[in-house]
Amino acid sequence: MLIDISPLRSSPDFARLCISQFFTVWCRQLVIVAMPYQVYLATRSSLWVGLLGMAQAAAIVSIGLYGGGLIDRFDRRRIQAIGKTIAAAASIALAVSAARESTPIWSIFALAALGTAAYTLDQSARAATVPRLVSPSLLPSALSLGIVLQRGGAIAGPAAGGLAIATLGLPWAYGLDVVGFLPAVLIISSLSPQRSEGQHVALGLRAPLEALNYVRRSPILISIFIADLNATIFGVPTAVFPALALNVFKVGASGLGLFYSAEAFGALVATLFSGWVRHIQRQGALIIAAIVVWGFAITGFGLSGQIRWLGLLLLAVAGAGDMISAVFRQTILQVEVPDHLRGRMSAFNSMVVATGPRLGDLEAGGVAALFSPIVSVVSGGVLTVLGIAVLAIATSTLRNYRRLAPPTQLVVAADPEVPAAPAP
Repeated sequence: MLIDISPLRSSPDFARLCISQFFTVWCRQLVIVAMPYQVYLATRSSLWVGLLGMAQAAAIVSIGLYGGGLIDRFDRRRIQAIGKTIAAAASIALAVSAARESTPIWSIFALAALGTAAYTLDQSARAATVPRLVSPSLLPSALSLGIVLQRGGAIAGPAAGGLAIATLGLPWAYGLDVVGFLPAVLIISSLSPQRSEGQHVALGLRAPLEALNYVRRSPILISIFIADLNATIFGVPTAVFPALALNVFKVGASGLGLFYSAEAFGALVATLFSGWVRHIQRQGALIIAAIVVWGFAITGFGLSGQIRWLGLLLLAVAGAGDMISAVFRQTILQVEVPDHLRGRMSAFNSMVVATGPRLGDLEAGGVAALFSPIVSVVSGGVLTVLGIAVLAIATSTLRNYRRLAPPTQLVVAADPEVPAAPAP
């Protein structure tokens, strides 16, 4: 039941990729806290902080459409190094702007968008690299290890960022991000070359169109993207967390952070006991079940009233369901997509994953404004369950999806320059 660490033993390159990711994710959390804090100090307006999120979303969408072509055309190892370097340069510029008494708000937005785009490019290239480093049978385990790093950073990273800002100052929070990127770039540079099979990919508009056409012709990819959007648009109630903390759970600002951490904690715990994922054959059915658990847990959270421990427990259960869904959605994506398209599809997936929760914030906030925060949470959880049920009934593609071949038939290519080919 414990998390399977065999990908780390079987692939030294994958182990180095994980070490690099550790530095990248944990240090990036400092920036995630520092950027909205800097914007609020400059404007004293929560609206401007919200607009910062939209600027970052626009950067992610742009990379999702066009950056994937770069990943599929050039050495993915170098794309990661370039993305990390540009993100570090943006953090240096943000540190300089934070040290000044007056900085134009547009420059903060521009640097935040640049850093976000570079980070997304880096992470998309990393995701497209993983299937080349481990066998398809170990891919769910490898993705689980990646989630451990991400969720662990999401739990402790924001607290570390706040502590760095409080004790060292805002410029130093950006500076520590740069310090963390340095070993990450060096480690990535030590990987074996990861040249894509799509070295003749056309850049420009044709690159994203090829990926979109591939999705259009693949019922299973359409299904997993719809499943993810259904869950994130309706089942992510973060927009109403402040209202719930102040008016329902009565925990105030000091307890608000627990809401954000509870889901990440649940996902982390579930990941640590995810050794069973590599043995699952009916991966599509498990995605459906995980999203149902997610929706019911969010509904229960909305109904838990002032029972704080129950509300936090249900958020943790929702996070666990989210983790299981994410592992198998990413597994299906990486297995079903040929290597020469993986960069564009990873970038496209990043775009979907990023825009879904932001649409969810709009949905949750709108319902809360019309009715109440509790109605927003409960209705969102119910709609999540109903939405995935409709998808499962309307098409058998997702519920009947099985792993393409038993693990014994899938092996890693001996030459690190040759990708491990998924079963036909």
